[in-house]
Amino acid sequence: MIRRVLAGALALTGLLAAPPASAALCREIAFEGARYTICDIAPAEEALRLYLSAPSGRPYGQFGALEAARGPMAFAMNAGMYHADRRPVGLYIEDGVELAPLVTSAGPGNFGLLPNGVLCLSDDRARVIETRAYEADPPECRFATQSGPMLVIDGALHPRFIPDSPSRHVRNGVGTSADGRRAVFAISARPVSFHAFARLFRDGLGLPNALYLDGSISRLHAPALGRSDPGARMGPIVAVPAR
Repeated sequence: MIRRVLAGALALTGLLAAPPASAALCREIAFEGARYTICDIAPAEEALRLYLSAPSGRPYGQFGALEAARGPMAFAMNAGMYHADRRPVGLYIEDGVELAPLVTSAGPGNFGLLPNGVLCLSDDRARVIETRAYEADPPECRFATQSGPMLVIDGALHPRFIPDSPSRHVRNGVGTSADGRRAVFAISARPVSFHAFARLFRDGLGLPNALYLDGSISRLHAPALGRSDPGARMGPIVAVPAR
């Protein structure tokens, strides 16, 4: 269940506090003068899953199409970069089946800004893992999506981020706790820099690892907040079915 918490500026101690009993909570927060919506999910209590294509093979592309096929979703967000035909750019695993391979080379764009990483979901854990660490010791992932760049790597911000960078976009990403029992998804209300977005996860949310999901088509579906962002067709979608 997702419950709404009144928007308002939160002190740092409030951001770091343990989430309420609800396993999937979306709320609006303020951090360092910027506003974000975060969704705090406990994978052991909620069916956090990745979705790409309908049985017909056609990508869902939109939150509405996913719900029409799979039923109401309590939470959903775009979940990784994709090609023009909406095929994932990097590793993608859905229900134990690898549909796209891991990409370890540097390249153009944000995805290739190494280090990048993988969101790995099992039935009771969620982990953000740096790509080459994933390659060296592949974990068991029932669902996985690769994106980039990493925002936070073992408590350190990505080394290429510049504190006063003029490059600002609406951004979304995900961070996970050290024990894998929390996955926190965030989307900015206004354009922010990579450095500011990464600080949200490390300093505001206290998460040791975090991964950038996108900044061009960042979208959130959170019915309890009365929100379902329209926009261009998506590739992978991460979601929690409504109870």
